[in-house]
Amino acid sequence: MSINQWKRSEIASATKREQPSGSGLSMRYRERFASFAQDTAGDVAVIFGLMTMAMFILIGAAVDLGRWLNARDQTIAAIDSAVLAAGRALQTNGGNRTDAVNTAKIYYQQAVSNRLVVKNDTVSFAVVDDGSAVQATGNAEINTPFMRLAGINQLPLLKLTGSEHPKSVLGIGGNAQLNLEISMMLDVSGSMGSGSKLDDMKAAAADLVDIVVWQDQSKYTSKVAIVPFSGDVRPPAAMLPIVTPPVSTTWPLMRRFNNRDYTKTACVAERNGTNKFTDAMAEAGAYVTPAYSRTGACSTPQSGTVLPLTNDKPALFDKINQLTLGGATGGHIGTAWAYYMLSPKWSSVLTGLSLPVAYHTPKTQKIAILMTDGEYNSTYSNTGLPSGDGAGNGNGSSSIGQAISICNQMKQQDIDVYTIGFDLGGNSTAINTLKNCSSDNSKFYTAENGEQLKAVFRDIALKVSTLYLSK
Repeated sequence: MSINQWKRSEIASATKREQPSGSGLSMRYRERFASFAQDTAGDVAVIFGLMTMAMFILIGAAVDLGRWLNARDQTIAAIDSAVLAAGRALQTNGGNRTDAVNTAKIYYQQAVSNRLVVKNDTVSFAVVDDGSAVQATGNAEINTPFMRLAGINQLPLLKLTGSEHPKSVLGIGGNAQLNLEISMMLDVSGSMGSGSKLDDMKAAAADLVDIVVWQDQSKYTSKVAIVPFSGDVRPPAAMLPIVTPPVSTTWPLMRRFNNRDYTKTACVAERNGTNKFTDAMAEAGAYVTPAYSRTGACSTPQSGTVLPLTNDKPALFDKINQLTLGGATGGHIGTAWAYYMLSPKWSSVLTGLSLPVAYHTPKTQKIAILMTDGEYNSTYSNTGLPSGDGAGNGNGSSSIGQAISICNQMKQQDIDVYTIGFDLGGNSTAINTLKNCSSDNSKFYTAENGEQLKAVFRDIALKVSTLYLSK
């Protein structure tokens, strides 16, 4: 009912009340109520009052929402920067979870220091997914002075479902957005039998495999090769007759030297000729030298047969867990075979899943991890006889010098070379060898015990990952 309608209704009612039964309405009352019905002076005031109240509520709600949006944006940005900083800390601090969480807290507090006052800020951070991600949880609320009139006292800054809580993920797994080819050289020489060193190495290497080999290989692949070594290297049985020269008078099954008989083994020594430090395919004119020994047995046991690139986790775990001890430390031979397992030039023997992609392929990272517990000391003659038996060094340089030359070749192909010295006991020669082999000092590590070794392998796994936000 409009105001004028209400007035006319009131006049009619008053007329009935004032009219004497059986008589007409007096002229005085008629004039009074006619004047009242025509008076519109109060209409605007009533309407203005109602509109002012509505506008006050709307403006107040807009102010509250503006404050909420400002605080929300700052909070989300602060959480994003905090989890990214924590993820980066995990990549650079050896996987120290406490340090990563503290880093996130510091970044978050600094980022919200100028934020509007909020209530019940429960935002916190934790390292999750077996140390490969940093997750934010919790929420915060902001008071609403104007919306309080409608019964809304606070507004949460994040969705209550948790869908806006970011996670900084170290992109190990299919989300790394690149392909990984990792060749891991593992020392099984006799010195690794001291204490629990062999078991410590197995645990650390298996942990790295578990991290870097992800389940979904449909878009991006991650493959690992295992290259055990001691005084020699044992290639797969099917590969051996292809990469070594056939039996002949030059390469007999047995050699006699210094009145001693030496038998051709199932293992290989260092390479000779112009390709001795390169990754050229081993074939006629560039064969790998077979190793001879007095007993006909390899220094590296059969359990240490090289496993080319694969993403078969059970096979990788089995290879690592079955490793047993060998003899001397021919680190340059292990280094060379770690190189070969990443080389596309070996496509005639590395086929199918084991075939490395071409060097410099986009979105592909090739990595060599060289782990040893001592000084490289075992070389061979150019006929495959142990130089320690007086046969001479066919390459004319030490195992150390040869290893460094091979490492330099790898680095020229953009292979990232990580080196690990395990329980070196301050051996400066071994330390300098590994430093010179690594791509840079940040990729050289030492570990004194099993826990430190596992942390080193974990740190390498995190460093080869990319970092991104997941929500």
